[in-house]
Amino acid sequence: MTIRSVMFAAPLLLVAAMSSHLAFANGDEDEPVKKPECPKGQVWDSKSQKCVLQTSSLLPDADRTDYAYRLAKDGRYQEALALLDTLQQPNTAKALNYRGYATRKLGRTDEGIGYYLQSVKLDPQYAQVREYLGEAYVIKGRVDLAQEQLQQIKSICGTSCEEYQDLAEAINDSSKT
Repeated sequence: MTIRSVMFAAPLLLVAAMSSHLAFANGDEDEPVKKPECPKGQVWDSKSQKCVLQTSSLLPDADRTDYAYRLAKDGRYQEALALLDTLQQPNTAKALNYRGYATRKLGRTDEGIGYYLQSVKLDPQYAQVREYLGEAYVIKGRVDLAQEQLQQIKSICGTSCEEYQDLAEAINDSSKT
């Protein structure tokens, strides 16, 4: 290898190394931290970064609430509800929304709607609860009420947010049947 080729190649290698590092850093920021799935009866503790017993008094409500939602999204609705039952402050917009989600998915739509309405009362600007409430109304055949929730979501986050798009799709799909 000649000195000229080393002089030419070195800056290119440096640029390549730096750009791949920047690409990794940028991608890393956008990636949500993946929390491992905990065994039944345990919850991810964000402070200790490990699974702990869901009955641990050291586990904050926020972690219990978030993990309950994860359980519900994984189809583990009864476990999600049991975990929500351990909250010290169960009447938060988020906890009530997730309780509504789990009960609705268990087929108890009216009960779910009740929880969603309590959540909306606590935080009228919470787009996700309005999406889920609208989806529950679609299940009940009340597309008019689902449309009202869609308009509320539009005023909260516009038409490009996930909540608006998901509810619009559910409404649209209901008209095809």
